[in-house]
Amino acid sequence: MNSASSAGLGPDHIDQFIRQGYVALEGAFDPADAAEGRALLWQAMGLAPDNAAGWTRPVLRVGFRTDPPFVRAANTPRLHAAFNQLAGAGRWLPPPGLGTFPVRFPVAGDPGDLGWHVDPSFGTEDPDFLRWRVNVKSRGRALLMLFLLSDTGPQDGPTRLRAGSHQHIARQLLPRGEEGMTLGELATDDFATTASCAEVQATGPAGTVFLCHPFLVHAAQPVRGPQPRFLAQPALLPRFGFDPALPPSPVQIAIRQACGL
Repeated sequence: MNSASSAGLGPDHIDQFIRQGYVALEGAFDPADAAEGRALLWQAMGLAPDNAAGWTRPVLRVGFRTDPPFVRAANTPRLHAAFNQLAGAGRWLPPPGLGTFPVRFPVAGDPGDLGWHVDPSFGTEDPDFLRWRVNVKSRGRALLMLFLLSDTGPQDGPTRLRAGSHQHIARQLLPRGEEGMTLGELATDDFATTASCAEVQATGPAGTVFLCHPFLVHAAQPVRGPQPRFLAQPALLPRFGFDPALPPSPVQIAIRQACGL
């Protein structure tokens, strides 16, 4: 299915999202926009795809970008339909672009960011990122998203996902209510409660998007092939906070089922 389609997710996809915490959409955006986006990122990094001598670090990060190919990639009819289906119709804000971009290179060394984690969604004004917070209502984040801007196979440093780990995190967060927990608190045991979850790699051709539950535990890994890997990992932001008067979205259903509510 190409990115021009407005068809969203089928019932099996939504069921997978609720149970496993993610769904992959191939052809979610145009590979031509991925290629144009890569060219912009090469320029932003001051590097070139045909000069590997300049690749000296295992990862470089580029901040949020609002260039036209990134705006188009984030706002295809198919993605908007999927956002409505997973986060609730009208409950999310159209992405103004994409970012951040962790660009991984086939360079030896520890990039310092390979640990398992969830992405915090509020309290980010604190300079210590380990004090950023998550709560059981997923305040500040409707979805975690992974936009593959380059063809990504098992050797290309794909993000690792722990399928079903969002359920464990929901149960940890429930007793802490609105206050939630800091990333440091959640990581105290190195996410050992999710270690038994099956590991999935976020692979696919450029133009693929992984739509993930905000509580999904994930981790980076090094590139083992010859080419850099380009990825955007934006949040889908909620339009407003939790409203119990609205029917629960699949994001909320997954939380409720995990907590026995």
